[in-house]
Amino acid sequence: MIIANHMVQYSDLDQIWMVVSPHNPLKNKASLAKDSDRYHLVQLAIGNNTKIKASNVEFSMPLPSYTIDTLTFLNEKYPKHIFALIMGGDNLENIDKWKNYQQILDNYDIYLYKRTGHNPDKFSDYPRVKKMDVPLLDISATFIRQALHEGKSVQYLVPDAVHDYLENSVMYR
Repeated sequence: MIIANHMVQYSDLDQIWMVVSPHNPLKNKASLAKDSDRYHLVQLAIGNNTKIKASNVEFSMPLPSYTIDTLTFLNEKYPKHIFALIMGGDNLENIDKWKNYQQILDNYDIYLYKRTGHNPDKFSDYPRVKKMDVPLLDISATFIRQALHEGKSVQYLVPDAVHDYLENSVMYR
């Protein structure tokens, strides 16, 4: 949420759509909570911020979810919008493993933020990659899920509404 808010405040982006993906082909689906629960957590995290929106657009698309397919769908459904991607250096570093990655690099702006231990130099010089000066945070969803699994508190790592919800659920435990 810190990164999304920073991007909408300090870039030329008008709004951030946080797309909840039912199945990222590069991740183990078994480690994730139910799609509807993750979507609800994103809505809780966003709260009343009108510049950030939760999207479940991929829930009605074929699985696994491929970014290029989602972007194509969004462009067709919302032709008046211009879509871009926000990604950490870890994702850009491995973008060559993505379906039709060259099409993404050639046709979409990518707002890049640094991730500790990752060096995306191989792709960061593409003209549509915009390196952003975002506060460096070494907190990932994987770290938060693992902390919950171990029974540790994630207070201050997630928005209060998300923390309260997770404290009263068995999700990720």
